[in-house]
Amino acid sequence: QVQLEESGGGLVQVGESLRLSCAPSQRIFSTYSMGWFRQAPGQGREFVAAIAGSGGFTYYADSVEGRFTISRDNAKNLVFLQMNALKSEDTAVYYCASASYPRLIRAEYDYLGQGIQVTVSS
Repeated sequence: QVQLEESGGGLVQVGESLRLSCAPSQRIFSTYSMGWFRQAPGQGREFVAAIAGSGGFTYYADSVEGRFTISRDNAKNLVFLQMNALKSEDTAVYYCASASYPRLIRAEYDYLGQGIQVTVSS
């Protein structure tokens, strides 16, 4: 049973933009805050961004602050991660996640998607 499904990944050049989408199940979307994590080759999974259920609060990792924007469309049950000014070090598998907002900003999650590859080429 797929509960979090990511889309929008791919290969881009340094400096370009990409938007990831996540389609959570209705039960998850209406219950939890949403976030994004990523895992680069040979590294651990790291927190990227989180957005509260109401959309009124967002939180970002220092490494993406000012370049990435997380948003949610509560009418369509979708979560987005707009990634601008991409760098080669942003190359990773990106995961959509859900949990309470305090847990997400502590880099914890209750549910995690399958992940989608983002490759930034120089």
